[in-house]
Amino acid sequence: MSASNAWNIRPRSNRCCVTDREFENDEMFYTAIFFNKEINSYERSDFSANAWEQASQSEKNSNLFSFWRSKFEKEEPITVKEVVEKESAEVMLRRLIDENDPSSENARYILAVMLERKKILLPVDVKEEKKSKMLFYEHHKTGEAFIVRDPILKLDEIDNIQEEVSEWLSTEQNETK
Repeated sequence: MSASNAWNIRPRSNRCCVTDREFENDEMFYTAIFFNKEINSYERSDFSANAWEQASQSEKNSNLFSFWRSKFEKEEPITVKEVVEKESAEVMLRRLIDENDPSSENARYILAVMLERKKILLPVDVKEEKKSKMLFYEHHKTGEAFIVRDPILKLDEIDNIQEEVSEWLSTEQNETK
């Protein structure tokens, strides 16, 4: 997988991409990530359970990269009283993913794991490729998809990267005060 592939996947839709019917609260639905060869990018489509079951196998397998099943939860208004550390880690992860600098790959992984532990990001799939593992997360509140490469860190590397991420977070928190 080349570094030029885009990983900026749009957030969860409130509607089925096939029927255009709005999802109900607590309804089970499928998210699929497809590779669009024309634009060398990944795209997300959300399907109702019926639409997913009725899609032909060839349609599903055509450039299908990953898929998972989720429960649709209507987005609650964001409360202002969120913990700054959670916001900072999430904001930083978003920025690093957008920048897509290969040197921040380790930090992106550590931030994703931090947010997974805080139950902000939910793991939904893992794809193993030639020499790497791609981790797929879904944001608990917004349904956005996050794709992070597992850099397969050695134990002796983790402390240094965690310190680096902590320094970034404290710097970012001080800038927002």
